[in-house]
Amino acid sequence: MRKFKINPVEHTIESEINEKIDNLTKPKGSLGRLEELASKICLIQQTLSPELRSPHNILFAADHGILEEGVSVSPKEVTWQQLSHFSKGGAGINFLCEQHGFKLVLVDAGVDYDIPSGHGILDKKVRKGTRNFLHEAAMTPEELDLCVERGAEVVRNIFAATGCNVISFGEMGSGNTSPSAVWMHLFTGIELEKCIGAGAGLDTPGIRHKYNILSEAIANYSGEDNPEAKIAWFGGYEMAMAMGAMMQAAELGMVILVDGFIMTSVILAATQFYPQILDYAIFGHQGDESGHKRMLDVMGVKAILHLDLRLGEGSGAVCAYPIVESAVRMINRMDSFQSVNVTKYF
Repeated sequence: MRKFKINPVEHTIESEINEKIDNLTKPKGSLGRLEELASKICLIQQTLSPELRSPHNILFAADHGILEEGVSVSPKEVTWQQLSHFSKGGAGINFLCEQHGFKLVLVDAGVDYDIPSGHGILDKKVRKGTRNFLHEAAMTPEELDLCVERGAEVVRNIFAATGCNVISFGEMGSGNTSPSAVWMHLFTGIELEKCIGAGAGLDTPGIRHKYNILSEAIANYSGEDNPEAKIAWFGGYEMAMAMGAMMQAAELGMVILVDGFIMTSVILAATQFYPQILDYAIFGHQGDESGHKRMLDVMGVKAILHLDLRLGEGSGAVCAYPIVESAVRMINRMDSFQSVNVTKYF
């Protein structure tokens, strides 16, 4: 798999950042998470005057062979239908991107449908859906490599064309909570049952069936005992492509806004190669999918919002963006006590 140069953020200027924040016209710590976010963004950008430029949300779409086992209430055709819907502008992620000034980029990573040209959807298709990981590897090592490279390429092109330095990632793929739950289980050690939720709306018997299928799939695993092999065996093309995109974004020093359960499992997978990628990540929301909070806790991170969201598409990350923007405005726009001759009152 392609190698990335992801450096841990340098903390040399951290004391200067803290001093600037602590001397803004407010009681120390009174802006809470805004202060934490501002400090993190300053460290990512290595400046006391950070800026957010040209925000983008990249939405990767693909289908999953495991859907054949009845692990989701969403039929496979919903993937391409929703991707088409996104291109027309009337979906959840569309109004959020429009509201918060994000450019939405749609990518066909492996949809089981011939998407016609002329809809503004990037064709990065690796194959028409993954294989059924109950019986065999979802993707080959070569396909995983291709996904990582194509995801990275999308980010590089956006960076070169727009100077974007803050980016979020979303997904569309019926059944993709199943590979996400398996990745979570394999890379955290949390019991599989605690990693599995309702997805798009499974009832209790449906969740039990999903658990039984995923348990059997894990028991059937015959690949090597390393993260790369496990990611390929149980993953999705849109997930692997998003992983490559996240790693490229970190290499470029961009602020990464992480969405819900599926994208959190993707950055969890990325940490198996580059733990320092979390230095560049801001988690938009804690989703409603079972296991998301547990995964956040294992990584030692906190989400900005908790709105019981479970839409995907990057919606929670984009929804949280105004809070991130407020943190940057705080450190750039607030006066210091010295500049306005106000006595520190704490």
